[in-house]
Amino acid sequence: MSIFGKILTIGALLAVTACTNATKYDNAGAGGAGGAGVSGSASDPTSAAFFQQSIGDRVLFVVDQSSLTDQSRSVLQGQAEWLLTNTDYSAIIEGHADEQGTREYNLGLGEKRANAVREFLVSRGVAGNRLKVVSYGKERPIEICSDESCYAKNRRAVTVLSGGLTG
Repeated sequence: MSIFGKILTIGALLAVTACTNATKYDNAGAGGAGGAGVSGSASDPTSAAFFQQSIGDRVLFVVDQSSLTDQSRSVLQGQAEWLLTNTDYSAIIEGHADEQGTREYNLGLGEKRANAVREFLVSRGVAGNRLKVVSYGKERPIEICSDESCYAKNRRAVTVLSGGLTG
């Protein structure tokens, strides 16, 4: 076997052995309790990252509507439960609309959407003084194109967490 072949073989063996003990450096050294996750990470159930990625920070709406869908209610139920458990957080609920319609119409629609989310969360026990609403109308799209696939993503309400602002 040539020297190049030996180097390749040794490199491959090192790569394989480096990957065989994936749990060797788990959360034990990072203050974790075996699965609780690193503080502030998406695996920490008390973190804003967990809320955003696992619970879901947004709900979508039908054209020209501020009514909650069944899917939206499901996401919002999870948000309410999380907020009731994590009382150090407050939230700003952002209402958004697609680019169709006038600026004024979309600001009003965004406000109705944000208020629908706020009302749902309050009805599930979240204190109203922890929830603020703001409407951006069509001013902050996440997708830009004149197509329904983009419009649908922009018709939303987003729950943005703020830590330590509950007093």
